[in-house]
Amino acid sequence: MLLNDAKVKNAKLFDDKAMLKLSDGGGLYLLVNKSGKYWRLDYRFADKRKTLAIGIYPAVSLKQARKARETAKALIAEHIDPNQDKQTKKRKAFAEAQSITFKGVANEWLEKKSGLWVATTLKHKKAELANHILPWLGSMKLTAIEPMDVLSVCQRIETSGHHEAAHRAKMLCSQIMRFGVATGRIKSDPTRDLQAALAPVVTTHRPCLKQPKEVGGLMRAIKEHKGTFIVQSALKLSPYLLLRPSELRCLEWQEIDLEEKVITIPAHKMKMKQVHIVPLAKQALVILEEIKALTGQGKYVFHGARASSRPMSDGAINATLRRIGYDTKTEHCAHGFRGMASTLLHELGFNSDFIERQLAHKEGNAIKAAYNHARHLPERVEMMQHYADYLDALRDGAKIIAIGNRA
Repeated sequence: MLLNDAKVKNAKLFDDKAMLKLSDGGGLYLLVNKSGKYWRLDYRFADKRKTLAIGIYPAVSLKQARKARETAKALIAEHIDPNQDKQTKKRKAFAEAQSITFKGVANEWLEKKSGLWVATTLKHKKAELANHILPWLGSMKLTAIEPMDVLSVCQRIETSGHHEAAHRAKMLCSQIMRFGVATGRIKSDPTRDLQAALAPVVTTHRPCLKQPKEVGGLMRAIKEHKGTFIVQSALKLSPYLLLRPSELRCLEWQEIDLEEKVITIPAHKMKMKQVHIVPLAKQALVILEEIKALTGQGKYVFHGARASSRPMSDGAINATLRRIGYDTKTEHCAHGFRGMASTLLHELGFNSDFIERQLAHKEGNAIKAAYNHARHLPERVEMMQHYADYLDALRDGAKIIAIGNRA
């Protein structure tokens, strides 16, 4: 006998029963237990008996349960398992719900950017999101986020004394919000008017030595230092290559051609995602030839102390600089060799374009950028050798004669 609304509403358990089933035909029934009333559908699929959970009464009425039964039968007729169809729709609904939250949009944005960034940049962005932003904004719908929500996140960082990190967080939120605008999730970026709400950041450059006399002292200290051979070699090479510390420590032997006297770093390892060529001065070649005997059979030129399959620690060069007497926060750091080179090379009269290209800075002209890895290469070969000789002369206390304008 078919059910009706009154029977469903008045259905009760007998005192000696733990469960009661009231059938409506076609496999549909109302399951009554101590917890409540549940609509279930028994069916066969692929020669197996299965049960589909339709919903809970009274949230799902008898009429709705019958409609669900007919929908399930239609799926079975199309050789689709109603349970699998339900799970598929649930996953899709969850994915759609996630795609409109800040976290979902942030993950999508990171995925888009991952091919444009070096691994360390991606790692830092993920850490910044996980530690400072997602705990407060992650579960919010993008459309529900107001300027004050973002400001609250940034001020929480700012009050801890990290003013620059607060501005980075605001910028990161803005980038994600603008991606949300571009993909149609929101109409405008709610962070656009927040700049004045944060304390201004005083720009500080990475510390580096710039005076020739000081540079000479540094070069002597590097030469005289007796440390671990791999780290010592990396430190000796640092002034001659002008690479970022991450690029130096992750150098691979396959990127180095000692016969052609050149290093070619692939685009995916560079900050600007462009192939980078480093001419090798004679001094750099000597250092590389020496360390090749130790690490040449492996992947990395400067492998880690604990595992040859990994590059050396990112703090190794700074730690060594501190051991030889330099404060890496105020005097000179691993990254400072680049600033040091820029200053000295400009003072020596080299063309700014040669210097910027060798430092692998961002190219302003998009057309030039596509082909810039070999631009000014003959001039850069000459510049790098002259600079290496100049550093050695400072180290040895030789008299330095300015070479004038080399533009």
